[in-house]
Amino acid sequence: MNERTQCAHYHSERDIIAIKFKCCDAFYACIQCHQESASHAPVVWPAAEFSQEAIYCGNCTGVLSIAAYLSCGNTCPLCQAAFNPGCANHYHLYFER
Repeated sequence: MNERTQCAHYHSERDIIAIKFKCCDAFYACIQCHQESASHAPVVWPAAEFSQEAIYCGNCTGVLSIAAYLSCGNTCPLCQAAFNPGCANHYHLYFER
């Protein structure tokens, strides 16, 4: 993962978030990075914990709650950087739906 949180798997100009995984309290750029580095299965964040600050913006280094991220319209509410809208296709891997 580089300083903007881009990784070998996702590295477009909009791939600039990292997710703190509930299972290990560590930030990873994507689930593949977690699988390659962690020795355990990922745990999905339950909806009851969406107030947790678990989304790191690689543009401004701000940290967002899961709820703020899910409702931000693919734009960082802190710095207005564009996030990849395609990430929504993978939300089920990270967040309870």
